Parts: sequence; C-alpha cells; structure tokens
Amino acid sequence: MALTYAQLVAEVQSYTENQFSTADIDTFIKQAEERIYNTVQIPDLRRNQVGTTTTGNKYLTTPSDWLATYSLAVIDSNNEYTYLLNKDVNFIRESFPDTDAAFYGKPKYYGIFDDNTFILGPTPDDNYTVELHFFYYPPSIVTAGTSWLGNNFSSALLYGTLLEAATYMKEEADILANYNQRYTDALSMLKQLGDGKDRTDAYRTGQARYPVQ
Repeated sequence: MALTYAQLVAEVQSYTENQFSTADIDTFIKQAEERIYNTVQIPDLRRNQVGTTTTGNKYLTTPSDWLATYSLAVIDSNNEYTYLLNKDVNFIRESFPDTDAAFYGKPKYYGIFDDNTFILGPTPDDNYTVELHFFYYPPSIVTAGTSWLGNNFSSALLYGTLLEAATYMKEEADILANYNQRYTDALSMLKQLGDGKDRTDAYRTGQARYPVQ
C-alpha cells in the first residue's frame, strides 16, 4: 500500500492515539528516513551529475547534496571514460607536488579535500567533462508529499516512523519491541530488494531463492 505524507501522518496519529504537532511528526518521519537510507542501498539514493574541470585548477566542487561517491569519471575529447581512483589528499600531494603547467595531465586520482571539494591528481591539462555518480538523500516525503519509500515500501517507512514516535512517547517495552520487530521485518524485505535483487541479475546468478518452510 502506497502512503502519501498526509496518509502517513494520519496513520501515525491513529496508531499512537496521539495528536502530535506537525513539527514532531515531521521529525519522526525524517529520522526514520535517515535510518533507512543508511541501512539499505535503494536505487532512489543514487544520482548522477555532469560537470567540467578547469585547466590548471586541481579542485572540483562537489554537488550541494553529495554525501559519498560511487564513482567519478573523466571523459576526454574522444568520449572515452577514465574512472578515477580514490586516494588520500596526502597521496595526491606527494605524487603530484609540482603545480607547473608542464606537469598538468589527465586526472587519474581524486581525494576528498573537504566537505564540498575534491582534489584531482594530476592537475587537469584541459577542461574535461566529469561524471559523478553519488549517494545523496532524496527529498523527504515531508516536503515532497510522496517518495519512493512511500510508494514502494511504505511498511518500512510507517514502522520506522512509529518506532521514533514510540521512543519519543517513552512507550512501554512491549510496544517498543512490537514496533521494532515490525520495522525489522519490513527492513529485511527491503534489503532483499536493495542489497540483493538490485545487485544481481538472473542471467549470471539465477533467480533469487529462499528456503520454504
């Protein structure tokens, strides 16, 4: 069953029999989303962005919503992709200490310089196109009204939110245990999709098989 934001709010109020403030429910939902997003690698967490290096500039700005990198590729004038290797900043500094133009080249490595900048090595000798495939938080159902989780795995989102609400209310241990078990069961099914089926194909690994009791 798909859940919109309005439906999710109504369900939380119904289950808990508590008329929480909008701010409280929004916090519960966002905490549940964050917990799920950092537990299961669902497709909705992946994003691509294309940018350009600048000749003589070893730094590349990350997208404002970037959290972690899946891959970073440089695309040359022949439309050939070169995937950069992730290295520490000190490795790049040590390997490419000279910043004179004679030592510029097509980047082979990148490092996380700070929270919004990559450092490249060697320093680009051209304005290369770069393609970044990265992990980010998609818009919350709180602001968007709908979400991938709400449309495809509402049980994980619902019970994750209820668990946050019950913790806030300091519910009895049996109620917390019940919500936690329902959330864990929903998350287990979601992991079969995000960390299982989405990482294989039937041609190479065969169809997914689960023991039948």
